[in-house]
Amino acid sequence: MDDLYIYYRVRDEHAALLAPRVRAMQAALGSGNVKRRPGSADGKQTWMEIYTATGPQFSAMLEQAVAQAGLLELTDGPRHTEIFTDLAPCA
Repeated sequence: MDDLYIYYRVRDEHAALLAPRVRAMQAALGSGNVKRRPGSADGKQTWMEIYTATGPQFSAMLEQAVAQAGLLELTDGPRHTEIFTDLAPCA
């Protein structure tokens, strides 16, 4: 199982429109959390979506959900995905 950390920039003026879309998408997926860095720089905020213990099909489902929710209309630039896995237990 993988944990996905997806970060991207959002213009300050789009934040209030984007937040309910992200939350509705995550509710429909039955997974996820959204966070943001405090403050903004150059009128942009940095947001992060977190999805823990995802299966092999989750990335494709998420990509489709992002498109259906229209998230890319309100983000500034690409979404960057980082994938983390658990370490093997110590012997």
